Amino acid sequence: MNMSESDKKPKRRAPVGTGHAQKSNIVRPRPSPLRGFASCPRGLEELLADELKSAGIESARPTAGGASFNDDLESLYRACLWSRVASRVMLSIAEVDARDADELYRGVVDQPWEQHITEGSTLAIDFIGTSDELRNSQFSARRVKDGIVDRLRRVSGTRPDVELRDPDLRIIARLHRGRCTLSLDFSGSALHRRGYRQATGAAPLKENLAAAILLRAGWPSIAASGGALVDPLCGSGTLLIEAALMAADAAPGLARELTPRRWPNHDSALWQMLLDEARARSTASRPRPVIIGADADWRVVERAQDNVAAAGLQDWIRIETQRFDAGDLASGLSPGLMVCNPPYGERIGSGDDAGLTALYNDLGATIKTQFADWQAAVLTADGPLTAELGLRWDKQYAFRNGAIDCKLLVFGPVKQERTVVDPYRTRRPPPIPEMTDDARMVANRIRKNMRRLKSWLKSAETDCYRVYDADIPEYAVAIDRFGNQIHLAEYAAPATIEPALAQKRLDDVRAAVADVFDVGADQIVLKTRSRQRGASQYQRQDRQGEMQQVHEGPATLLVNLRDYLDTGLFLDHRKVRRMVADLAKGKRLLNLFCYTASVSVQAALAGASDTLSVDMSATYLDWAEQNLRLNQLDRKRHRVLRADCLSWMKEQRSTWDVIFLDPPSFSNSKRMETTLDIQRDHVDLIQHALALLAPNGTLVFSTNRRGFKMDYDALPDLDIADVTAQSYDPDFERGRTKHAVFMIRYVHQTVT
Repeated sequence: MNMSESDKKPKRRAPVGTGHAQKSNIVRPRPSPLRGFASCPRGLEELLADELKSAGIESARPTAGGASFNDDLESLYRACLWSRVASRVMLSIAEVDARDADELYRGVVDQPWEQHITEGSTLAIDFIGTSDELRNSQFSARRVKDGIVDRLRRVSGTRPDVELRDPDLRIIARLHRGRCTLSLDFSGSALHRRGYRQATGAAPLKENLAAAILLRAGWPSIAASGGALVDPLCGSGTLLIEAALMAADAAPGLARELTPRRWPNHDSALWQMLLDEARARSTASRPRPVIIGADADWRVVERAQDNVAAAGLQDWIRIETQRFDAGDLASGLSPGLMVCNPPYGERIGSGDDAGLTALYNDLGATIKTQFADWQAAVLTADGPLTAELGLRWDKQYAFRNGAIDCKLLVFGPVKQERTVVDPYRTRRPPPIPEMTDDARMVANRIRKNMRRLKSWLKSAETDCYRVYDADIPEYAVAIDRFGNQIHLAEYAAPATIEPALAQKRLDDVRAAVADVFDVGADQIVLKTRSRQRGASQYQRQDRQGEMQQVHEGPATLLVNLRDYLDTGLFLDHRKVRRMVADLAKGKRLLNLFCYTASVSVQAALAGASDTLSVDMSATYLDWAEQNLRLNQLDRKRHRVLRADCLSWMKEQRSTWDVIFLDPPSFSNSKRMETTLDIQRDHVDLIQHALALLAPNGTLVFSTNRRGFKMDYDALPDLDIADVTAQSYDPDFERGRTKHAVFMIRYVHQTVT
């Protein structure tokens, strides 16, 4: 192959879209087209051809095992650099007859290998396919090698060395129906090896297959619109990393050493231009969609985190150790794509049919409840497990994962009501159902709990407390008493529970509550704890405006049981409020992420000299103002401030004796300058708060993040006391709600 200097001149192309570039409209003479072929896993041929076309290779056509194209050298380079789906990219050199070994040898030795292999180059041969006469692929590969070596010795008097591990050039010989296609492997090594994977689990998903899943599921458009991505069964984290690289417009071939550098016809100027273009696009500023993964096995999570770090994405991708149905992965996120590759028996070889059935039942229920507003995509083996999801998919695509025939099932958003707040909203709620044997069972459990709390209630000085928290698993409800009102927070029933049965159980609970507390239907408020999206958990759900006064120690506080998902008072933090109040006597308190400022009220009533309550929500700060006025507190000494706590702390120079820091687990509110992930960001958050702490002061840090782990090593010279075990009153010692509380002081301080 002879190329003139004009042929080698770099040709510029304009980038279009995520991960793709388009040929320029400059008209110039061009040599005869090169024949290229990009291979891919079976079932992805059309997707690969579409990807190559979007990269400007208009001649790309799907064919068995990949996509072929007739184009120029730049197209071959771009395919190597930008294709996320291809396994290899090859330059076709010739197709020869190969009905037996001698005919194969004659066809090989007649090709101009001197145009592709220079003196001193190393070589490897991969032979694919068999026939009646060519039954051994290793023998066939040797015959191809012999033909190449003999040709070069005849023409140049040199012979290349064979190097299997890292050759300068790799020749791919593919046998099909008596013909052998000879190609130069332009990609050098398999393109799915992006270079970031340090470790894998029991059944790793190849990177190009992960990219194909994301493309089929519509991730590029979801990412562009600001949607998040969650993989609740993330394994090695491959889907997470590929999603981030795709959203960042990062060329998958940037981190690899490709064959064109060692090919005699390599155009280094053109290749460098394409590399520079790719690097510029990957470093361009663009929004980062939230990407989160989870796995129940902490060892798997650690491997995934290692892979994320190797890809340089540790500041972007968050991975949690928890079951996929734990219920808080999507909290506060903009609906986007939930995607996963769950176990499907054949892949792991577990043989646990019952366990897999249960897993798929739970996964389907999770999609319905937690991800109802999201696009969802699940890769699974083609078989009976697909029905166990209990979902009707909108699209399905054939995939091949190794030796296993698979399907990618794509589900659109599930059209169902996400949060039901007091479904009996009419001014005349339906009458209380009659008592049944099941209702009596629930009532007996509530009475038992009340007897357990009796002695504590005498000294608690409160009329708001929890009396039941899913004690009987079938009746998954949290029951709180607020004065003469009963607040029922129903945990959303699994999708496997028939609606009629779920309603019957709810009626039993209402009947039991009415019987135990002697209240009417209008005194029972019902809410369903479905997963909330974005800021919906804080937004108004009704407009009845019913503020009710409740009492907690010396404080009178306002709650709203109907208009919001939250009531305005976190009952599980009751003892935490007392802790902070005791610390703040005669001192200055800063209350960050203050919500309705109940902590500030308790501290002020306990004798705090000054309090400042900071939050972003105008609704909750107005609520806080009402709480302060209700308790007749001096508004000059006990103030509220609307601000983004994260940015506000960085600008302050004042100090406080006691700081209460109770941030949300995760937030990407538009009013904030950045996102907040408490597991990822707690060290920075604590350090910023400590900068505002007076000498001998105390920082009380609280979080409701499930599985939260304090990074003690990142916070040296601090006395960090985990006081979680001492932070619960008896009504919350046995329930589901679990917060964590830490008292933080500098080491040199005397702890009192």
